[in-house]
Amino acid sequence: MESIGHKRWAIAEGYIPSRSSFSDPALCSHETACILNAGDRDAQVRITIFFGNRDPIGPYRVTVAAHRTLHLRFNDLTEPAPIPRDTDYASVFEADVPIIVQHTRLDSRHAEVSLLSTIAYAEA
Repeated sequence: MESIGHKRWAIAEGYIPSRSSFSDPALCSHETACILNAGDRDAQVRITIFFGNRDPIGPYRVTVAAHRTLHLRFNDLTEPAPIPRDTDYASVFEADVPIIVQHTRLDSRHAEVSLLSTIAYAEA
């Protein structure tokens, strides 16, 4: 299959609540980047996190295998540093092959769970 997508993506909105109404990991408040690599080569992806009141952190490095998808929870990123909870942030994804990035948030601070999902901004 021919590669689809772009090599640079941005999610301008990010926030991981420190609380959840559920102990089940599937229902824990989280942010996710859903990354699709429809191409024939593995994608090497670097992620940089930006804040309003401090220097960026990163890069976080992940590999998305060819013809695969990766649902990456920001909550699970630890190297070079965990992403702070209850803090606004944004993220930039840079890949060596075209990818697609979608952003999803599950906010379970209340029993009425909120879910949002949107496609990230891409540069040609």
